[in-house]
Amino acid sequence: MYESRLPLAETELAVITSFSPCKESIKRGRLIPVSNADRARPTLLFLHGWHDNAASFDVLFEPLAARFNLVAVDWPGHGLSAHRQTDNYYYFMDYVDDLAQIVQSLSSQNLMLVGHSLGALVAAAYAGAFPESVTGLVLIEGLAPLHESAGLAAKRLRQGIESRTKRRQRQPAELKLDSFQAALSVRCRVNGLTPEQLRPLVQRATWTDGQHWYWRHDDKLRCDSLFRMTEEQVKALMRHIECPVLSVIGEKGFSSLKESDAGLSWLKQAEQIVIPGGHHCHLDSPRLVCDQILLLSSKINKLV
Repeated sequence: MYESRLPLAETELAVITSFSPCKESIKRGRLIPVSNADRARPTLLFLHGWHDNAASFDVLFEPLAARFNLVAVDWPGHGLSAHRQTDNYYYFMDYVDDLAQIVQSLSSQNLMLVGHSLGALVAAAYAGAFPESVTGLVLIEGLAPLHESAGLAAKRLRQGIESRTKRRQRQPAELKLDSFQAALSVRCRVNGLTPEQLRPLVQRATWTDGQHWYWRHDDKLRCDSLFRMTEEQVKALMRHIECPVLSVIGEKGFSSLKESDAGLSWLKQAEQIVIPGGHHCHLDSPRLVCDQILLLSSKINKLV
């Protein structure tokens, strides 16, 4: 796998690819393989969840690299990517804008998006706005963008502003950890996963000054949203998705994703499967997830 830096209009993202990218193209904001053979292959773009990073898909890379050009990005404020400016609080739709720029940089005619949690919501929103750019969606433990009743707008706005105010007043010092193992233990406890499953993610999520270990992610990520779409708005967006969609949920994951109003029925071509695992079920059952990605790709290519 190759590490690169992809410049976007207002920021720069850390990117992992299975192919060697052309250095001159990266300077122009394009992720183009050096090899002509690689350019002809379909592309899988991996989009991670909140407080995760591109390495959360590490276990999927090797089984899929023989069939696809793999691209995994760190969202702004995550992993090795730059933080947003101090006055930017990671508005959901800005992630969709980031994704639009990433897709444009790939220039792929056969692009599948694989999103986990937040990444799944961003992928779905993008596919609704730009249906012609996506051939397939694999949404892991996430489906439709978060929505709520219009009657909660005032409460949502107040809650979001108060969370920002508390952060400004708090001015938190960087959390120091005595060792990498301490950081790894924190994530294992929070996510209910093993050190082996989380090691690549935590390695990418931390840095050390030689004495202590620190988290890389932007503290502003913890602030609440100021606004959410209504169900009617999200439903309209989801109904614009044209490509086949596979929803993957864990047996012990978010139970709300199994409910009738979670958004699956709003899609034209959708299937949902339940696999062993929790919210990070792609780490619990990587072989199953890879098999499902390959199966969906095979179905799509027969339709093209």
